[in-house]
Amino acid sequence: MSSVKQNKPAKIVVLSGGTGRTADSLIRAALEQFPDCEVDISIIAGIRKADKAIEIIQNAAKEGAAVCYSIVEKEVRKAVHTEARRLAVPCIDVLGPAVSVLSDHLRLAPKARAGLLYDVHQAQFDRIDAMDFMLAHDDGQKIDDLKQADVVLVGASRTSKSVTCCYLAFRGIRAANVPLIPNMPLPKPLLKLNAKRVIGLTMSAAHLESVRQTRIEQMSHLAVPKYANLPDIRSELKQIRRLINEQDWECLDVSYKATEEVAAQIIEMLPRRRVRRKGDGRLSP
Repeated sequence: MSSVKQNKPAKIVVLSGGTGRTADSLIRAALEQFPDCEVDISIIAGIRKADKAIEIIQNAAKEGAAVCYSIVEKEVRKAVHTEARRLAVPCIDVLGPAVSVLSDHLRLAPKARAGLLYDVHQAQFDRIDAMDFMLAHDDGQKIDDLKQADVVLVGASRTSKSVTCCYLAFRGIRAANVPLIPNMPLPKPLLKLNAKRVIGLTMSAAHLESVRQTRIEQMSHLAVPKYANLPDIRSELKQIRRLINEQDWECLDVSYKATEEVAAQIIEMLPRRRVRRKGDGRLSP
């Protein structure tokens, strides 16, 4: 078939009940087969009502546009199909046939909820972002940037702060951690945070002694006399608990608890403290 030169761009309307990204990606992939054609693509997203969908089809008919749609709501999809057929508007149903075949094959009803693919991708992006944040804000690093954290964990050395932050990051939660050192002033950026955004981790003195002794054995060059001495650890934990109480931070005893268990407890606490900001999925006070 010979190519036909166009006087003006061909119009394509991408109609979606979600973000429109699925249908837009399909159309752009198909258009790679027509490199000499100039095309004007308009994305109309978030369409959940049949009357609105019908109006868009009618406008497409007036403009001589083709329509590519990804609608999961049955009634809205039916309205698009019926109106497009009535007005002879070229129409492509991106999801309908695939969903129907899979529904029959799997013998399951589809969820009929728009934006599920976007939700999956967004969760992946949140995890990557949270991991990057966690690594950059481990052990008191970038202390001036703590306001960007969803939660800040504080506590004595070797109380599982870093590994717990890693578990939280895998769930898409931006977690930073700051060591509390006896007889040292608390960092000002930490004190400026809402107390509900900070959680202290502590453990029994005996368990912390065992953990630190193991650490010393692994790091033969480490020589800190009071680091793994039980009386000094008791004194250190007493001071840190007092600091946590003074700042009105919640405190979790992580003695003999698996890291995933501690992370799960923190995650359960977060919804009661804060809500997701609209649009970006981050947690806010």
